[in-house]
Amino acid sequence: MKVHAIQTGFVRIKTAQVEGRGHGLSRRVAIFTDPNWTDWVPTYAWVIDCSEGIIVVDTGQDAHLLESGKSLHPYVRWEVAFQIEPEQEIGPRLRALGLAPRDIKRVVLTHLHMDHDGGLAHFPTSEILVAPGELKIASGYAGRMRGYLPHRWPSWFDPAPLHLATEPFGPFARSRRLTEAGDVVVVATPGHTADHLSVVAQDGDTAYFLAADTSYNEKLMLAGKLDGVSANEQVCTATLDAIRSFTQSRPTVYLPTHDPQAADRRATRQLACAGS
Repeated sequence: MKVHAIQTGFVRIKTAQVEGRGHGLSRRVAIFTDPNWTDWVPTYAWVIDCSEGIIVVDTGQDAHLLESGKSLHPYVRWEVAFQIEPEQEIGPRLRALGLAPRDIKRVVLTHLHMDHDGGLAHFPTSEILVAPGELKIASGYAGRMRGYLPHRWPSWFDPAPLHLATEPFGPFARSRRLTEAGDVVVVATPGHTADHLSVVAQDGDTAYFLAADTSYNEKLMLAGKLDGVSANEQVCTATLDAIRSFTQSRPTVYLPTHDPQAADRRATRQLACAGS
């Protein structure tokens, strides 16, 4: 098995989104009052090359997101900024690895925020899997009001529902195997969104935990620090606790979407909690 990091440009957000300040509604409102921006951080998608085919996890950013400043939604317009060139989109990045869209067996979307589903147009023939609850909350005009961009989805977008079973996988209460061998597993990691998913790719004794936005970097996960957008603090805390428990139970490389060190950790198989 191989796991490839695909960088699709850069993004920056408010520092209060990366690490939440306060509690309840005030924590979420702090994003809009915070004058401080993060540095430009990468946006990664992931390619799992396993014995049963190629699986892509998230589709990253797309150049159309550069138009976000025209949006009427206050978050999309003022609280996020993107850097991406057309050649940095996931389609060209995959071709650089020698892969074409027809080679992609499945695309798993951890959630439907714009920097995770932005590259959907590159996968017209792939099976696309989305949690039903995530699709429901992101769709239509109500989805746009919540900051999703369903009007940017390709006209053919009709994802297959990714239902998780009440089948524990380590500390995670719900999961679903994506391969017969059981070496690629989707787990429920609610918090950043209510139906947020993560993907675990098991390569021998090492687990690659494709964490999406469970945290913005490894340090925050290890410290149990919530972000600024998770609606339910108890749920988010429980997810971070489960991830830490998982990393302590087996050798794990933790790979969030926007962690500047994620690609290097993948390349060197640097383990979370190493030395702790």
